[in-house]
Amino acid sequence: MITVAMSTVIGADSDRVWRALTLPGELAAWDERIVAPVDDAANYPSPGRELRWRYRLGNVPTILSETPREVCPTERLRTRLCIGTLRFDQTYTLQPEMGPETRTRLSVKIVASNTVAVIGTVIDRFEVRRRAVDHVDQTLRSLQKWCENTH
Repeated sequence: MITVAMSTVIGADSDRVWRALTLPGELAAWDERIVAPVDDAANYPSPGRELRWRYRLGNVPTILSETPREVCPTERLRTRLCIGTLRFDQTYTLQPEMGPETRTRLSVKIVASNTVAVIGTVIDRFEVRRRAVDHVDQTLRSLQKWCENTH
């Protein structure tokens, strides 16, 4: 298994960060890869309830399937994601930072298998790790920018 974990500090409270992670309209606004929900997004996120999104993997339109496994508002969101043949577990952890300014430490951890099957071949662990790191990095940067620039 491949595990990638990264974190950043966001200049917003954990309620603000949680809304950005869980309100479908906000998700589609800060994550340029998400186009729109395919399914009814009411009551998202609900543990065990799959939600499919129109999604762009690079320039390729596809479907991202997301199934929340654990939902602890303003603390943790653990989901199972499927994008084509790529399947991984993703966990967001939010922790308020102490200090004079309101800040939240957001950590993201992805766990994926070592290889991913594609037509006629497999993507090896090095490419899977690179893609996972890129995914987490882009997610953290976009979410930080969104939360710090909107209220």
